[in-house]
Amino acid sequence: MARVQFTTSRGAGRTQGVRNARAKLLLLAVLCLLPGLGAANMAWNGQSWAPLAVYPLVSLISLLLYWQDKRQAQGDAWRTPEKVLHASELLGGWPGALVAQQLFRHKTRKLSYQLVFWGIVLLHQVFWLDYLFLGSRFLPFN
Repeated sequence: MARVQFTTSRGAGRTQGVRNARAKLLLLAVLCLLPGLGAANMAWNGQSWAPLAVYPLVSLISLLLYWQDKRQAQGDAWRTPEKVLHASELLGGWPGALVAQQLFRHKTRKLSYQLVFWGIVLLHQVFWLDYLFLGSRFLPFN
């Protein structure tokens, strides 16, 4: 006997993939410019190679955390706490989190979550602006 599948109006008309992928990739590239330049400058000047390694590594961890949380949300299983997701973003995984939000369409509509996420992104941008252009005027080290 054949199974009949019904779609709800909420799921009707949805397509797979990232919407406006080119614009979102451009935004990601622009947002990664300051951290990338800052981390490269820090490494080139012999201060630390850590940011060059941390950003990609923690971004991958963030992406995997989002993937796991999305799967758990779909299966009504135990969820990854938002503070864990935000901690991974704060530690440098925000680029991976931004990619994961778009790939998995996860945590994109929750305003309170997005406010904290974009605050973390802004914090990273301000840190690298200060490091690169203001001589670490507002940073407690250097």
